[in-house]
Amino acid sequence: MSAIVLARPTLGQRLAGPWFSAVEFLRLLSHVAPLFVPFQNDPSLGDIYLTPSLAHPLGTDFQGRDVLNQIVFGGRDILTVAILAAFVSTVIAITFGSIAATVGGKVDSVVLAITDVTLTLPKLILLIAVAAILRPTSFIFLAVLLGLLQWSSLLRQVRAQVLSLKERDYVEAARSLDLGLFHIVFREILPTMRSYIAIHFILAMTEAMYAQVFIVILGLVPVSGSNWGIMLYFAQGQGALFFRDSIWYILSPILAISLVQLSLTSFASALEDIFNPRLRGSA
Repeated sequence: MSAIVLARPTLGQRLAGPWFSAVEFLRLLSHVAPLFVPFQNDPSLGDIYLTPSLAHPLGTDFQGRDVLNQIVFGGRDILTVAILAAFVSTVIAITFGSIAATVGGKVDSVVLAITDVTLTLPKLILLIAVAAILRPTSFIFLAVLLGLLQWSSLLRQVRAQVLSLKERDYVEAARSLDLGLFHIVFREILPTMRSYIAIHFILAMTEAMYAQVFIVILGLVPVSGSNWGIMLYFAQGQGALFFRDSIWYILSPILAISLVQLSLTSFASALEDIFNPRLRGSA
């Protein structure tokens, strides 16, 4: 009778499941729950800054509106912008970084020079200046703007990875068969970097979230609708810091943002433990 050997799950595999579930829960809370829960936007001036109760589990804001309802509806825009911004920056980085490393020569020099210039720019100050001048009118435009400002560091890392991969035998075989640049880059090289790209995509989401909340608090984007950053903007503008019972209104969006960031970064760390052979050996 043949023995059945069950592989012991690594530390990353044990951690990835719970953190992936946390990320999915927050995504469903922000995108699916609003389809079934009505948005409460009617002010109730007699219920200003109420403490948590059965009727209002997270209390109320400066207009007497339920904070939990705003938390449920406030995650959709911020997560959508983070995903789109990470997608834009990742596509730019892997496309131009891989092509530059594969082609080499002047193409590589030009792409690398542009990347080095972009890396020297103070991104936060540049983001504030661009947002103040352009005044984004939608969060989609904000996502594209954030994506265009955070691709440079990933491009250099992708380029370094491709420089080592393009000397592999299967890439040389594809080049000898004259399969074309597109096939070599997107069918031979990049599939071997799926885990690397996925991890950096998650980290790009966290960076985009912090950046958009920062400029929302500064009032450089539209403050209409519901958003965790907008909640902090109004908390600052309406003097919530001076009311003792407003602590729940201030902490709720902060804790929501922190929970999303913790879930994403922990999930990325778990994925790195799974995909990194050295970490697997020590688990």
